[in-house]
Amino acid sequence: MITKEQVIETQNLWGAGVVKIGSLMTNRAECEAYTSSFLDDRYAFQTGDVLFKPTKCEFEQFRPTKEKAQSYFIAGDDRACEEDGGFAINPWTKVRFENTGFILDEKRAIAMGNYFFTDLAGNEAKVEYTFGYKLVDNVLKIDLHHSSFPYNPAPAA
Repeated sequence: MITKEQVIETQNLWGAGVVKIGSLMTNRAECEAYTSSFLDDRYAFQTGDVLFKPTKCEFEQFRPTKEKAQSYFIAGDDRACEEDGGFAINPWTKVRFENTGFILDEKRAIAMGNYFFTDLAGNEAKVEYTFGYKLVDNVLKIDLHHSSFPYNPAPAA
């Protein structure tokens, strides 16, 4: 049975990876290599479908391939999606999760809640998320990633 502690450990590794990507933004080759490794380590692209709906996407909201996920995280001249600005190269100094709940099973887990991204000025961006994990060779890998900004209704006219 997958435990809550395993999910939290995996979330912490994911957050540390996002921070590391941003720290490498001035060395493009190293940033690309690390991001590729991060996606291999944290996501299940190598074993099947990944349902990836990142936060800041308007035109191409869904990113089912590693190439498109990498484009979202670090953009660049060769980005796979034109709208990408490189979410992870903001850069962020910290990522913390506040989990609302977990569904745990023998080989799958789902977690939902808010995560917070801290920028260089110490400001936090709050994002809602749902991550699905599957056990691959005793490692939890993300095969469902949905995140979005909290609901913010338009002001009344």
